[in-house]
Amino acid sequence: MRKLTAILLAALMLLSLSACGGGGGGGSSGGDTIKIGWVGSLTGEQAAFGTCESQTLKLLVKQQNEAGGILGKQIEVICYDTKGDAQEAVNAAKRLVAQDKVCSIIGPNASGQAIAMQAVLNEYKVPDIATVATNEKVTVQDGQLQPYNFRICFIDPQQGNIAASFIYDYLKLTEAAVLMNISDDYSQGLTKIFEQTFQQKGGKIVAEEAFTGGDTEFTAQLTKIKESGAKIIFMPNSYQEIINIAKQARALGIDATILGGDAFASDVLFDAIDVLDGSYVINHLSLNDPELEDFRQQYKAEYGQDAAVEMNAYMVYDSFLLWKAAVEKAGSADSQAITDAITQVEVQGLTGNIKISAEDHNPIGKSGCVEQVTKDGYVFITKIS
Repeated sequence: MRKLTAILLAALMLLSLSACGGGGGGGSSGGDTIKIGWVGSLTGEQAAFGTCESQTLKLLVKQQNEAGGILGKQIEVICYDTKGDAQEAVNAAKRLVAQDKVCSIIGPNASGQAIAMQAVLNEYKVPDIATVATNEKVTVQDGQLQPYNFRICFIDPQQGNIAASFIYDYLKLTEAAVLMNISDDYSQGLTKIFEQTFQQKGGKIVAEEAFTGGDTEFTAQLTKIKESGAKIIFMPNSYQEIINIAKQARALGIDATILGGDAFASDVLFDAIDVLDGSYVINHLSLNDPELEDFRQQYKAEYGQDAAVEMNAYMVYDSFLLWKAAVEKAGSADSQAITDAITQVEVQGLTGNIKISAEDHNPIGKSGCVEQVTKDGYVFITKIS
């Protein structure tokens, strides 16, 4: 009996190792399909971003399959919800590479989640193209290049410069307050860079306040900001966090202008336009660019005329174009071959020309812009490199 049990246990172990790919080696979609994974927030505070992003990718895959697929094969996309949580992102990534055997992953749209996934990608040697993960550590951690992490968005040093330049040079304001999420990599990193750049220009941070993700009460922090007399508050936070903060700020009589980073840009803002009218947002592209209209109509035709086309739609669009070009360059769905090809291809996307640097796995020459949130929608203000 013991001998039989030992044999059964050994068999189970072998099956487990087989299912996990043996803990290493690049994935390669076999048969008549090429499998690609996506991870992002389908629930939680950034659900609007993730929903639009995943739906866009599904639409692009559908269109590409109707056009004949890639390398004569159909594409299969597998999507998992990270619930806005870094550990869930790790779990989703491991499931995609070990169980589903995808050759590549697209997403997530959050720095903390993208950073957390690094170990999984490195172990299984599967590339990931992050859509909107701007923290420097996503692709370079402690001076070490992350070999399987790539992204198509600008990074926080650039975004911090845009924020500081807009306040100091464009708005001509020399004092600013900051309210950041101390538990979020994106918020921490962007705050540090913004403050350094703003102070180097001659500006002064008159109040720096923080909260922890999940907090719902901001009275103490806002009271100190009100006492500082700041006319503008930089909030490198998600759109839902800023909506909650803005409601409490206006209730306290704070009329300071709000400037948010790219995580602020969402159609959800217009549900709270009474407290956000006149705010500014840093973005990867102007959401009113007429060149985006053709895709917007394709998206609405697929998901309904009332479907919101978030900024993430355009970011995942360009990620898919880059991935497709890399697969074609590689000539196969081998994960390592695709990884090698990502820095060798160049595509013209909706957010501009996309060419990934082999040195830091960031897009070369990306710029950003500032838009104002108004009752009539987004208004383009200025482009800042």
